[in-house]
Amino acid sequence: MIFYVEDDNSIREIVLYTLHSMGFEAQGFADGHSFLQALETQRPSLIMLDVMLPDIDGVELLKTIKRQARTSDLPVIMATARDAEIEKIQALDLGADDYLSKPFSMMEMVARVKAVLRRYKQEEPKQLSAGDLSIDETSHVVKAKGQVVELTYKEYELLLLLLKHQGRVYSREQILDLIWGHDYDGENRTVDVHIRTLRAKLGDCANLIKTVRGVGYKLEV
Repeated sequence: MIFYVEDDNSIREIVLYTLHSMGFEAQGFADGHSFLQALETQRPSLIMLDVMLPDIDGVELLKTIKRQARTSDLPVIMATARDAEIEKIQALDLGADDYLSKPFSMMEMVARVKAVLRRYKQEEPKQLSAGDLSIDETSHVVKAKGQVVELTYKEYELLLLLLKHQGRVYSREQILDLIWGHDYDGENRTVDVHIRTLRAKLGDCANLIKTVRGVGYKLEV
């Protein structure tokens, strides 16, 4: 179970929706008091805290978590304003395991959640594949017919999303939300451009990425 504390309803809902769609159990809280009440009776596997909250700010909540023996070993990810360097340093000094700079993309959030959980659970490296295409999630190495393919960060996120959910069709709007974040104000043509460059780099494996006319894209053998 992941606990997520965020007072902005729209952000909280899309984060919880994304976590659920990726197979995680997650529960959201709009303020620090409701979060602390739940923490008294439940032990989550990970906590995500926004710094700016209406009652108790995220840094104070982090101090409370790390001060109590029962919760001090729980992994915590902080969400901070993009330029709030002091908040990030303070959070890490207090024992936070990672931080997200707002606004963040949903895929970046999921990647960081998995990375923190992996460090705590010491999971085995995970290999994903479809035909002659493969991704090693631990090393972020992509191979097409045994050859390493160099991708940009967004190209990698996009390919990982499609490969993890083979056969599922994603609209351009869904891809923008998951990869670029809900605050992205660019055109959905960005998705088409990244698909085109991704196909060019994948060579013979490019045909795994299918265009569903009028809808979006999917990856399928």
